[in-house]
Formats: sequence, structure tokens, C-alpha cells
Amino acid sequence: MIACLDLEGVLVPEIWINVAEKTGIGALRRTTRDEPDYDKLMRGRIEILDQHGLTLRDIQAVIDGMGPLPGAAAFLAWLKSRAQVIILSDTFYQFAAPLMRQLEWPCLFCHTLEVDDGQRITGYRLRIDDGKRRAVRALRELNFHVVAAGDSYNDTTMLGAANGGILFRPPQNVIDEFPQFPVATTYAQMQAAFVELGDGSMRP
Repeated sequence: MIACLDLEGVLVPEIWINVAEKTGIGALRRTTRDEPDYDKLMRGRIEILDQHGLTLRDIQAVIDGMGPLPGAAAFLAWLKSRAQVIILSDTFYQFAAPLMRQLEWPCLFCHTLEVDDGQRITGYRLRIDDGKRRAVRALRELNFHVVAAGDSYNDTTMLGAANGGILFRPPQNVIDEFPQFPVATTYAQMQAAFVELGDGSMRP
């Protein structure tokens, strides 16, 4: 069995929301919970950063002060003791390293930022379009039983492609639009959901 997890909102706080709070730029609070079109969301973020003169170093300084969500490290340790775990995220390697260190370096598939010599973020490169769903499909084609968990619009295709999908602390609009997925609001509930949706190997 392989467990596939989103990163932000599941294991760590939303990076862009933390940047918004630290900088006072409210427009940066928008995430995939609010805007399902990821390209539109990212281009808007890059434009806002330009308007305010914020660089990659400024964002990394915020991330350096962040940590996992309360209970996330213990949950991840529990999950890794029972299944192989892959983090499938729409964040960027330049953002994720400090957080991965605090989570003891789980396997991470994500994207890459384009940055100029002045550390200005000029664009981004997706590893592949719809990468979360396609990663899950590829794992299933390798005959793995896959259970996935995420919190936002951009996770729903991944959840639908898995043998079982879990929404973790999603906003109400996502719950309403995707009632087929069970909802967990605590890590204990998510553990129980993984056991329920797993291939039997996670049961005591």
C-alpha cells in the first residue's frame, strides 16, 4: 500500500497564508481552497509579489519560521510505519526544504520556481499537468493499493484516482461539491480512515 498526502493544510500550514499574515498583503491569502485554477492563482501571486517587491528570500524567511501542524509529525510517523508515503504537493522545492527537514525528509513530488539573479520569482514550472492524479494512476498501474488525503480543490482528482480518498479539514464548499469523500477533522480520524480504506495491511 502507498499513502499519498497533500502537504499544505494536511501536514503543514498554508505557506501563502503565512506570507500574507507576515507581510500584511491580504490578497496573498487566496489558495487552492478559493481558486481551483492553479495557473490563474500562481500568476496572480507572482504579480502581487512584483507589485510589492517581494523576493524568494523574503518568502523563505517566512517559511523558516514555520513548522508542521500540531500532531502532524506524529501522524506521519504512524503512517510511515504502516505504509509507504509520498507527498504530492503543488508547492515548490525552493519553499519546501525547511518543512521537509522538520518532517524527517519524506518523499516529495512538487514543482519548481523560476527565479532571476535578483531572487525575483518570474514564473514556475510544473513537473507535469495534473501531476497528483497522474502520479496516483501510475502507482495503481504498478499494482499498488493507493489511499490519498488532501484538503483542497486541487486534491480532488488525486482522491478520485486513488482506491480511497480522504478530505482533511476541507472548507465547506469542497465538502459540498465532493460528498463522495469521507471527511476527517483530526489526525485520529484520518488514521481511522486510512485503516478503513487501506488494503488490510494497516489493521492491528
